[in-house]
Amino acid sequence: MTNNLDTLATALYVTTDDLLKERPDLAPWRPAVGITPQLTDAELVTLSMMQAVLGFTSEARWLRHARAHLRHLFPYLPQQPGYNKRLRKAAELLRQVTRILATNTSVWSDEVWIVDSTPVECGRSRETVKRSDLPGWAQYGYCASHSRFFWGLRLHLVCTLQGLPVAFALTGAKARETLLDLLAAELHLASARPGQTLIGDKNYFGRDFEHELAQQGIQLLRPTRKDERQRAGGSLFKPLRQFIESVNETFKGQLNLEQHRGRTPRGVIARVMQRILALTAAIWHNDHTRQATLRSITSYDH
Repeated sequence: MTNNLDTLATALYVTTDDLLKERPDLAPWRPAVGITPQLTDAELVTLSMMQAVLGFTSEARWLRHARAHLRHLFPYLPQQPGYNKRLRKAAELLRQVTRILATNTSVWSDEVWIVDSTPVECGRSRETVKRSDLPGWAQYGYCASHSRFFWGLRLHLVCTLQGLPVAFALTGAKARETLLDLLAAELHLASARPGQTLIGDKNYFGRDFEHELAQQGIQLLRPTRKDERQRAGGSLFKPLRQFIESVNETFKGQLNLEQHRGRTPRGVIARVMQRILALTAAIWHNDHTRQATLRSITSYDH
């Protein structure tokens, strides 16, 4: 099996199409009587994944590229307003497909998770903030890793050491107590993995916080804070920190997470889901084609 974008797109399309035949309730709602879309939901999922992998942040430019180069995969392509509308309505379908792909990999059952949050900037000027529909959700926050303030959201991500997304959430920039909410929303994730190890940075702390994780059978490993005694495994965190940063760099450097161009909550959610789907699909396909590096997307981004 070859390892290029066409084979990834074909594999994702077939998987999504089969899923929607088994679970038609996962498709975005549409009236029972009306015009059947010429671009199917499986094609929409595949098209959105390819946009993220190829690095097109402009939907209009992406559709021009697709009309010129991808007609062999998509006989019909909508105009930009129609594509944008369909994509925003398909955010939940993107999430469901992402989970199906993730659970169908050999690394889904890994015994070690890493957790971190990264900024999702939504505007850099006062005028952009005023025109956006995001105030109230988006906030001013500070990114200690890059010593910068930003206006926007945070992507909270739990993933395996190979970078496979396990759970994720988008919150305001100042939200911190998100990990427990993530685990509470999907109790089976922890209950099915007794003895799971979770690695985070020094901001994941607190006696009650660690006690609640322990009750779920999760062992938290993190660096020692200045006001604490030395914790076990302290010498391991510098190299492990690089795993966490490299996953964030894949989202930002290769999948353009902060160039999403979303101006409404539904728009931002759909565009972030595109990128999470793209990374998951690449890991899924690399796993099935027995590639040495699962998180590599360089075979698909051209």
